[in-house]
Parts: sequence; structure tokens; C-alpha cells
Amino acid sequence: MKMARKQENFFYKNFKESIAISHEASEFLKSVLLDFNPEELDLQKRKLHEIEHRGDAKKHEMTSELVRAFITPIERDDIFRLSQNIDEVTDAIEDILMQMYINNITVLRDDVVEFANILIQCTHALQTMLAELENFKKSKNLRDLIIEINHLEEVGDEMYSRNMRRLMTEEKDPVTIIAWREIYEDFEKACDACEDVASVVESIIVENT
Repeated sequence: MKMARKQENFFYKNFKESIAISHEASEFLKSVLLDFNPEELDLQKRKLHEIEHRGDAKKHEMTSELVRAFITPIERDDIFRLSQNIDEVTDAIEDILMQMYINNITVLRDDVVEFANILIQCTHALQTMLAELENFKKSKNLRDLIIEINHLEEVGDEMYSRNMRRLMTEEKDPVTIIAWREIYEDFEKACDACEDVASVVESIIVENT
């Protein structure tokens, strides 16, 4: 019985540790943008990749434990999907900085930090949500947290549309337009990835209550 409980705790603990890495990635991205130095982008992308690599390790730990587990606290498919989607959040955040490096961004647009703030809010809300997941049958906050994450994703969508319009109407250089279009798209994908995590949690609640 103790072994089964220890195994059950592992899954929830891994979710929380994995999303903490995603949140760390979002905060690191913002710190890069606040003190932006294009000459340091190569070093900074490598630092962010180290964070992302720790997220990959957590996902691999989860997969290995899932293979060994005789009993799981929720459906195996849900555990796998949730672990995968959390990892995709961190991947998407890394993609933003990678895109800035690839496109040789030397000057930031003034709306990019605001977009990074939305990502931080999303990953923080995901942390709170996944801390509640273990008690999802009794939790009074989970549904509100899912709604909050959905709302933040909608804010991200609106920000993407507004920023893209400004880019297309104010910028004249086609190379700059292409570069920033890709960066804004990656910001939006990162917000979408956060919502995907919330959607898996919502499906777990529906299936198990």
C-alpha cells in the first residue's frame, strides 16, 4: 500500500516540478528582454536550452515510471498527455528566444515585454492549477484556474493580433516584418501550449468526477 501511495505521489510531484521548469523558462525569457543585449543572445539561448533540457529529463522520468507502474492515480493516457503538454510549454518558450537569435534581432519592439508578462502569468497559473490536481475531486479552485488560463490565452491572442497589425502597418522593412512575425507567432504558440495543459486537466476532471 505504501509503495502504491509513493508511486501515486511521484506522478503529481513530477507534474509540479515540470511546470516549475516552464515557469522558470518564462521568467528567464523576460529577464533577457528587460536587459536585452544582442551580443549575449547566443549565451542566453544556451542557458535557456539548459532549462529546457531539465524539462525533457522530467518528461523522460515520467515516461519511465509510467512504464513500470502497475496502478496509476489517473488514466495512463492522461498522465502521458499532461506530461507531454507541460514539456511543450517549455519548448515553446525556448523557441521564442531561438527565433530571436536566428533572426539576429538587435533591437526589441516595445510590446514584446508585455507579451512575456502574459506568458509568466500563464505559467504561474499552471503552477497553481497543477498543485491542486492531486485533490481534483475535492478542489474548489481548479475550474476557476482553468478559466483563468483560458482567459490569459485569449489575452495573448488579442495581443498577437494587435502586435501583428502594428508590425504590418508601421514597419517598412520586409526582413524585419518576417522576423517579428515569426517571433510573435511563437509567443502565441507558447500561450496556446499553456491552454493545452489546462485542457488536459479539464478532461481529467470530467472523466473522473
